[in-house]
Amino acid sequence: MEHRMLGRTGRQVGVVGLGAWQLGADWGEVSEDEAFATLEAAVDAGVTFIDTADVYGDGRSEQIVGSFAKGRPELTVATKMGRRVEQIPSNYVMSNFRAWNERSRQNLGVDTLDLVQLHCPPTPVYSADAVFDALDTLVAEEKIAAYGVSVETCEEALTAIARPGVASVQIILNAFRLKPLEQVLPAARAAGVGIIARVPLASGLLSGRYDEHTTFAPDDHRTYNRRGESFDVGETFSGVDFSTGLEAVRRLAPLVPEGVTMAQFALRWILDQEGVSVVIPGARNPAQATANAAAASVAPLPAETLDAVQAIYDELIRPQVHDRW
Repeated sequence: MEHRMLGRTGRQVGVVGLGAWQLGADWGEVSEDEAFATLEAAVDAGVTFIDTADVYGDGRSEQIVGSFAKGRPELTVATKMGRRVEQIPSNYVMSNFRAWNERSRQNLGVDTLDLVQLHCPPTPVYSADAVFDALDTLVAEEKIAAYGVSVETCEEALTAIARPGVASVQIILNAFRLKPLEQVLPAARAAGVGIIARVPLASGLLSGRYDEHTTFAPDDHRTYNRRGESFDVGETFSGVDFSTGLEAVRRLAPLVPEGVTMAQFALRWILDQEGVSVVIPGARNPAQATANAAAASVAPLPAETLDAVQAIYDELIRPQVHDRW
């Protein structure tokens, strides 16, 4: 698998990683055995970057990933913090950072966390000098090796990129979410900040496996968060109306090269965007993890295909999401 530098972390990572939200909660039940098998399949396929968070299954995802990663120094494990408390800027203080990081270190079984990301905090947090001074202190103390941010909006990303200590920005980027291409990716490239592309398959819509009759489990966020009832609606189907997303996928389907799945096509499109360090599709089983990793070996898409993706976005998706994210 191709490797790229993950921004200011100084680490090289495989271009297709693994998002471990599914291994914790909010996507239906995934057994511990299945979770370990999924991780094993991903690493066997060349994955070296795993992204988790302290709130995924209230620590379950971190614990599973930590147990799996023990004795595998080639892996880079990123976690996230901040969603365990009321989302107000005054909660983003050193005392909480220390407590959250200590819990993550225990869950992951490490002394130093590879990468800690603020987990989509309130917008004012990105402009608070004290927040980043605290993160710099944790790096100096070797509690964390590097820090980054996970953002909801391009404006938040641009504010974070201007911070000299920010190693990476995690942002929603897929064929339904093109706004980051305009300013965020160029700014990140110029600053040497890594881009971690999350929600790459628009919560599975870009897998091409769903239709108007698809239903999801009650404990799956694609059932209970379609209008942002529990967290930002952009995290579910990238904020795109389900029926609109299905129509967009139907228009994208003729663009998929022979022998390539829709999901692999969607991941390859992301990898073709200059400035992307790693894309982190989730997987609930080994077959999904292996298939996702195979996107790294798909040939780069031709310019006319990239133009066609842009045209579909402009017609169907841009009116819904562009101004917000």
